[in-house]
Amino acid sequence: MARNEELFNAVSGGKMDLVPELVQKELDAGAKPDEILQDSMIAAMREIGERFENEEAYVPEMLLAARAMQGGLSVLEPALAASGHEALGKVAIGTVKGDLHDIGKNLVSTMLSGAGYSVEDLGINCEVDKFAEAANKGAKVILCSALLTTTMPYMKEVIDHLKENNKDVKVIVGGAPVSQEFADSINADGYGEDANMAVKIVDKLYKAG
Repeated sequence: MARNEELFNAVSGGKMDLVPELVQKELDAGAKPDEILQDSMIAAMREIGERFENEEAYVPEMLLAARAMQGGLSVLEPALAASGHEALGKVAIGTVKGDLHDIGKNLVSTMLSGAGYSVEDLGINCEVDKFAEAANKGAKVILCSALLTTTMPYMKEVIDHLKENNKDVKVIVGGAPVSQEFADSINADGYGEDANMAVKIVDKLYKAG
C-alpha cells in the first residue's frame, strides 16, 4: 500500500480530530491495519521526530503529533489485534520515586508507541519493584525519567536492582537534569536527551539483541 499522504500529514501536523477519521476511512476501504500503521502513521512520527532533532519542529508540535497519533491508534488497535500484528518489542517507562512530573514521560511513551513498540506506562513516583515487575512481564527495555535533581539518584537504585536480577534488561535514563555523564556514572545503557533520541536508542538496543 502506498503511503496515505493525507493521513501522514494529519499525524505529523497534529490534527487530532482528523486522524481517527482518516484511519477509519482507510480501514473501511480495506487497507491492511499493519500497513496503515507502518506506512503512514509511524512514518509520520519518525518524520516529526527527525524535524525536532534538526530544530525544525518544537515540543508543542511534537505533543500535538503524539496526541494525534494516539487518537489514530485508538481506532486502529482493535484491527491490529485482530490481524495478529506484533509490536517491534515491549518496553516500559516511568518517572522514578519521589518525582511527580509526567509531561516528558508521556511524550516519550507516545513516541515509542508511534514508532511501533508495545509500551507499558508505569506512571509517576515509581519504586524499584514497579520497574522490576515490568521487566518480569517481558519488557526488554526500561526507561526511567526524572525532572528533579533530588530524584535522579534513585535511577541508580533501579539500575542496580535490574542488573542484578534482570540481566537481559536494558535501562535508558532521561529528563531535564539528566546528562550523558550522569547516565554513564550510574551504568545506564543509554541516555535520551529528548523523545526522538529515546526512540533511536530503543531501536539500537533492540537491534543489538
